[in-house]
Amino acid sequence: MDRFVSLKTFVAVVNGGSFANASRKLGLSRAMATKHIQTLEERLGARLLNRTTRRLALTEAGRAFHARAERILADLEEAEGAVGDAQALPKGLLRVAAPMSFGVQHLSPAIADFMTECPEMAIDLSLNDRVIDLIDEGVDVAVRIGRLADSSLIAKRLATARFAVAASPAYLARKGTPKLPEDLVKHDCLEYTLSSRGSDWAFVGPGGEVRVVRAAGPLKANNGEVLLAAAIAGRGVVSLPTFLIGPTLAAGKLVPLFGGEWRPEEIAISAVYPPTRHLSAKVRRFVDFLTKRFAEPSWDAWESAGKSKPVRRR
Repeated sequence: MDRFVSLKTFVAVVNGGSFANASRKLGLSRAMATKHIQTLEERLGARLLNRTTRRLALTEAGRAFHARAERILADLEEAEGAVGDAQALPKGLLRVAAPMSFGVQHLSPAIADFMTECPEMAIDLSLNDRVIDLIDEGVDVAVRIGRLADSSLIAKRLATARFAVAASPAYLARKGTPKLPEDLVKHDCLEYTLSSRGSDWAFVGPGGEVRVVRAAGPLKANNGEVLLAAAIAGRGVVSLPTFLIGPTLAAGKLVPLFGGEWRPEEIAISAVYPPTRHLSAKVRRFVDFLTKRFAEPSWDAWESAGKSKPVRRR
């Protein structure tokens, strides 16, 4: 049987939730649709669907194959469109993943503008602070903040994430103000559990010296906004990127520490995508858009009007 038709049938069955829906969409008989799935499973040597009289469910192998099958069909559709009109705007579905806080505050408005620029594109955005497997989960491009552990991915640096270490005026009045990074061991530090450095906070001194402090305290969370709220409430010292903490510093709700002599280590904000022989037009256009969008990050604009200004890299 035609392998391409079998692939299309499998994707249509999964996305449509039934053989009947897939048959109507593809113009096949239900028996023929069933035969295509059976042939596909025999060729792969694995069951892709668990079938009952009431529902269909993907097996583990089926979930992995479905993600790859959708990518193949989407790439083929895009390739056919490119041949028809090489100058046309990219179209089709783009699956994007990003961290929660950055995604809500900065990526979501960027995506809205991108969709205005490329009206034939559809975006499926997934926000989660955990690091996902792009291939297994069928993601075309992800925005990641920090060290990139997976060297098999292609990475494009979008911007630099500067950090600020800060606490509320009420906390500092109660606990005292740390003068040096090592003083933090005597303070309540609010920990971000998904940091690539774990509980270690790294600081760069005036002469380029690096000091690493083990942060510990009463609260750990896998989301920066939770820690920000706790810091504002006077529960401890927090280390967060300026794209999240900047407006709070400008409003005076938190006070940056160390007087600019010691600054938190900076990390990269990157777009990553799986390696392919030919980068799809939709991924290229999206990554190029984000590169221009974040070339001069808007999240540091608060400094000119803010009361507190973390020191820039010297």
